[in-house]
Amino acid sequence: MVIIMHYERLAAMNKAHLWLPFTQMKDYNESDPLIIERGEGVKLYDVQGRSYYDGFSSVWLNVHGHNVPELNQAITDQLDRVAHSTLLGMANIPAIELAEKLVGITPKGLNKVFYSDSGATGVEIAIKMAFQYWHNRGIHEKKTFITMNQAYHGDTIGAVSVSAIPLYHDVFRPMLFSTEVIPYPYAYRHKGGAVGAMESTLTALRSLLETRGDEIAALMVEPIVQGAAGMIIMPPGCLREMAALCRKHDVLLIADEVATGFGRTGAMFACDLEGVSPDLMVVGKGLTGGYLPVAATLATDEIYDAFYADYQEQKTFFHGHSFTGNPLGCAVALASLKRFEERDMLQGVIAKSSWVQQKLMALKERPHVGEIRQKGLMIGIELVRDKASREPYDWADRIGVRAAQRARELGMLTRPLGNVVVFIPPLASTEDELDAMTDILAASIIDVTENGLTT
Repeated sequence: MVIIMHYERLAAMNKAHLWLPFTQMKDYNESDPLIIERGEGVKLYDVQGRSYYDGFSSVWLNVHGHNVPELNQAITDQLDRVAHSTLLGMANIPAIELAEKLVGITPKGLNKVFYSDSGATGVEIAIKMAFQYWHNRGIHEKKTFITMNQAYHGDTIGAVSVSAIPLYHDVFRPMLFSTEVIPYPYAYRHKGGAVGAMESTLTALRSLLETRGDEIAALMVEPIVQGAAGMIIMPPGCLREMAALCRKHDVLLIADEVATGFGRTGAMFACDLEGVSPDLMVVGKGLTGGYLPVAATLATDEIYDAFYADYQEQKTFFHGHSFTGNPLGCAVALASLKRFEERDMLQGVIAKSSWVQQKLMALKERPHVGEIRQKGLMIGIELVRDKASREPYDWADRIGVRAAQRARELGMLTRPLGNVVVFIPPLASTEDELDAMTDILAASIIDVTENGLTT
């Protein structure tokens, strides 16, 4: 009775005051609202004592699980020193040490680190750096950006300008700067399959660079996996060819590794899979193991040097955030990266991704599973009304939402991307835990697509 009363009080307060992101509040308030109280390992527990596997890593960011003693201790130790000290005109120890660490593990040439507090702000920084880089060099024609259709790079105005998901972004279009959009290679929905999809992408990029390369500041790309679009995976070699075209035409390459970074794809960064070194790279989410909001934009020395000048030249990068380089966040990020090394987590991801792939093979044969897309432990399962014709479900069918609701009933949390069910477990998940989660995943899909369960 006490637990029920506690939940009802919180639910009423929630309904009265809290507005959740990416959530239709009418749906949320009319349902049984989920209110999390604590986490332990790869499970989350609500205020009513029910447990759930964290099947989407708390929106793709948890790495080692929840309530990890070493990460907790890193924050506590730093808290005994200083909780925050600005980076405006000064530095702090964890920010310096983390910068050195990031330079050591990111693609070659990214030697300078600029901190922020989220992936979106990291993208804003990359956009502004790219724009001002050309400006500081006296090349004022280069001010246009290329993005890719269905791209998602965050929700601030600059980040939305280089994004292209109509559902999220069209309402804001009058507020945004214009960009050039090329196709992301979506093999499942392309008549030519992987080869045709890749060729369409490269042809569009090549044509644009050949005709307008002198106007293009940078290409923004989600390398290898386009997340919010539905876990779309690039054909092998595509990213490498795109990088080569950018180099040929003197256009900067910005890699948004916010979702793909820190082991998600089986490499530390998705760019590593094809040996690509971008001019700017944005990281976030898993940077702190999923503990605190820290992001970073890494730049080459060439870009940094364009801002390095006498004070009176006014080439300074006038951008910053109050909590930039927060010592608590940087300290836990260092502890997270140490844990990566000590536990050889990248090799673990490779083994676990193979395990998950084997577990999901049977699901491929189900009548409404169109495609299972996987790179490392980033998985998207596209559900279709008709497997032969690849006819999608209507938006009103809420098929992805229903599958996620059923998974919650069975003890696992995830969020769909339209008709795509997402599975991105914490990297630290054991095979037994992955076994249980994939069983729930399969059961929830079968229940809503074949057994008529409406949830």
